[in-house]
Amino acid sequence: MASFTILGAGMMGTAFAWPLSDRGHTVRLVGTHLDRELVSSIRESGRHPKLGLSVPDGVTAHQLEELEPVLRGSDALVLGVSSAGVRWAARRVAPYLASGTPLGMVAKGLEWNGSRLELLPDVFLEELAAAGSAARDVAPVAVAGPCIAGELARRVPTAVVLASRSLGAAEAFAELVRAAYYHAFSSDELVGVEVCAALKNAYAMGMAMPAGEHARAGGAPGSIAFHNLEAAVFAQSIHEMQRVIRLLGGNPHSAAWLPGVGDLDVTCNGGRTGRFGELLGRGLTPDQARERMAGATLECLEILRSLESALATYTARGELAEGELPLARHLFRRALHGVVEDWPLSKFFGSGGPLS
Repeated sequence: MASFTILGAGMMGTAFAWPLSDRGHTVRLVGTHLDRELVSSIRESGRHPKLGLSVPDGVTAHQLEELEPVLRGSDALVLGVSSAGVRWAARRVAPYLASGTPLGMVAKGLEWNGSRLELLPDVFLEELAAAGSAARDVAPVAVAGPCIAGELARRVPTAVVLASRSLGAAEAFAELVRAAYYHAFSSDELVGVEVCAALKNAYAMGMAMPAGEHARAGGAPGSIAFHNLEAAVFAQSIHEMQRVIRLLGGNPHSAAWLPGVGDLDVTCNGGRTGRFGELLGRGLTPDQARERMAGATLECLEILRSLESALATYTARGELAEGELPLARHLFRRALHGVVEDWPLSKFFGSGGPLS
């Protein structure tokens, strides 16, 4: 059995403690500077207030100042930070990370560097090197696919994909974390997996907008609503994920299984991303919707900003046609700039199907 450090005491980072603990690993949960109250609650009561559950027996909680001794005594690391925290996390762990440490990342996103979209595991390694880390042979493993933190922490059956540029690293990490209810599949198709993991947040927001439009029109939830529109948006979302994967040199097949259709489906079933999209559909401006969300982190907007900048450059360079990704461009205008317009349904899918 191994000793794991989880950096990040939010819902998903903490939920990851369940399968690790059930496999018999030692788990130490280290909060970021944003998690102080969460760590204090776990220390005082054993309970994570956002998950509404007591953490597994044997899982210990630590404030950020304890990171060095905790990490130095660990065999493996899980980054439970958000996409915006990946560079920060790399700098924090750089002095203490040992060569060859198994490392999993639950953050989902793409970063625009002014020239191309970068995958977060690559961003982590760049920042690790820039921070002067002596660690070598670290191959980050991205954790993706349909997994709601509250369900994982309740041991609901879950299937995920663990992807890395090193298939060996992905398979080794999967073997460490599999539990009776946590089914981990390994892959070396990091580009496809990470693109889907990032874009599903943006497209799930778009998927929720028809429900808001239905409510704004006076409709009630039921079998007769705007489900036809939702289905068209869902299908176009997968089509566009495949196109972005190809643009970045990956295999578009990733969109057809757990990281794509699987994760998009589960994200559409609830949470802050869907709530924000529904508010937009009800007619609120982006500012009004953000205010209604009371400060909730909206990673869908972060990925839309990155994608908007990227598409402008890729299109200018001729790597994308002017009319490609019409749904993404519609979401830029609606969610980032408050432009209300008809859905571009006639522009969906192109002329040759999802892989043309």
